[in-house]
Amino acid sequence: MTMDKRQNLIEVQGLKKYFTKKSGLLGNKVQYIKAVDDVTFHIKKGETLGLVGESGCGKSTTGRTLIKLYEPTGGKLLFDGEDITNYSEKQMLPFRKRMQMVFQDPYASLNSRMTINDIIGEAIETHHIASGKEKDERIHFLLEKVGLMRDHASRYPHEFSGGQRQRIGIARALAVEPEFIICDEPISALDVSIQAQVINMLEDLQNDMGLTYLFIAHDLSMVKHISNRIGVMYLGNLVEIGSSDEVNNHPAHPYTEALLSAVPLPDPNIARERKRIVLQGDVPSPLNPPSGCRFRTRCTKCMDICSEVTPTLKEIAPGHQVACHLYSK
Repeated sequence: MTMDKRQNLIEVQGLKKYFTKKSGLLGNKVQYIKAVDDVTFHIKKGETLGLVGESGCGKSTTGRTLIKLYEPTGGKLLFDGEDITNYSEKQMLPFRKRMQMVFQDPYASLNSRMTINDIIGEAIETHHIASGKEKDERIHFLLEKVGLMRDHASRYPHEFSGGQRQRIGIARALAVEPEFIICDEPISALDVSIQAQVINMLEDLQNDMGLTYLFIAHDLSMVKHISNRIGVMYLGNLVEIGSSDEVNNHPAHPYTEALLSAVPLPDPNIARERKRIVLQGDVPSPLNPPSGCRFRTRCTKCMDICSEVTPTLKEIAPGHQVACHLYSK
């Protein structure tokens, strides 16, 4: 097995993002919603890290905090070796050019009053990349790069299908020649027939332009297809991380096992033989998460220690880490 000697482009160390909620008759009681709580991972240059989990697990908040759309409550964010955790908006401006985001809803993320030319051209002008005819040519090039036509530049978002709007969102992200793109559930709002097209396009763009991705989704089958490594989140914590093949073929955390058991299989004979793991109960509130392991209230393998001690990530195979007391011995 050859070692991957690529440098880390992204390093997240003990990342926390808490939101405050005021309660009480006078609003004088403050509670903390621990959306992301002590998350650590890295992404090497040119690779894709898939981040998966149920809705509300904190994966999108992780992405938005990483790119500093949200200010982190704690921890460190390093981009290409530089600590950007406490950078001001002015200090972040050069980094905005190097990191971009593709949002989940391709309609809500595009200004309905602007033409596609203005939507894509806005970032090009902001970062002084091109102007005039050169800017228009760059916009046309980007549209063709994502499978659209030049004359689409004069149209408005409502004139396109969902898949086409997402392609426009990707073109906008590419406009400033970024190194890193966060794809925040970019295919969940699209028809199944369109999802594979967008995934294949993202892979082609990565190969052509040397891009690095954080791909956030809840569909493990799609994440497996596009990701080099996969991280699994539950209620603000990272519970497992490893190579795509390792996590899919040898899941270690009971939560990962449950997620994988719900992925449809193309072979009906294998699907009938596979045991479906149905999680009992609801996801606990991040306002008052369970003590110890946050998954213990829904875990069939729960032990006494699970309610007393919070498990930390432990390497169980090269590059494969899991936070579970089943592996603490």
